[in-house]
Amino acid sequence: MVKSEKKEHAAFIIKSVHHLEARGFDKIRVDLDGYDKPKSFLRKRDGTNVTPDIVANKDGKRYFFEISLKTDEPQLLKTKWVFLDALSRMKSDSFRIITTKGHYKFTDSVLEEINLSNKTPIKI
Repeated sequence: MVKSEKKEHAAFIIKSVHHLEARGFDKIRVDLDGYDKPKSFLRKRDGTNVTPDIVANKDGKRYFFEISLKTDEPQLLKTKWVFLDALSRMKSDSFRIITTKGHYKFTDSVLEEINLSNKTPIKI
């Protein structure tokens, strides 16, 4: 999710956190006020900070979660997802997408465009 839209969709992010807690994830860090913040990563190419929406641990493995909702800035979302996918593969972590009803087609098309069609979104 693009940083400018996080406040608008805070309810869905919190719903996603509850879903992850029910699935056995712990040490959940969320990029929202009132929660522990996940670590931000600096993209050296353009100097921007990239912060995953949710970071959680399960069975000793770290997972990066991104919320996929329709946005006016799909290019920014694509670069963030490609960066987080590459980072997670380098560190032997896992990168997952969370989406909801009404956003499945958008999510699938974005994943197809950036050649991450092997990722199956978590549908809440």
